[in-house]
Amino acid sequence: MDSPIDGNLSSAKAVLLGALASGVNGPTWSMIKITFLTLGVCLLAMLLLAFSSSDFIMIIHVLLLFLISGVLLILLNGFLAQTGLVSLGQQMEEMGIVRKDRIEPSKTS
Repeated sequence: MDSPIDGNLSSAKAVLLGALASGVNGPTWSMIKITFLTLGVCLLAMLLLAFSSSDFIMIIHVLLLFLISGVLLILLNGFLAQTGLVSLGQQMEEMGIVRKDRIEPSKTS
């Protein structure tokens, strides 16, 4: 469940908070996926340049970089599937930015 405080945070602040607190929040995970997508585009451009230069060593090197980044993304997906995402409210509470009673309203009403 999203807390009311989650909607008041910009994406950049949520990513910064995700970098400083334990766990992975949704905006941080989205930024990681975008980063891997741009890495794939850059590696594809490098691979096309390596094929155009017909340099066998360069082609193997770029293919190994593709393999390393692909394995890293698969391992990150597996780790996140086991641990799950953490809400921004939990991360803010852990860092002492907000109090718990502000995140979860009392259920005595």
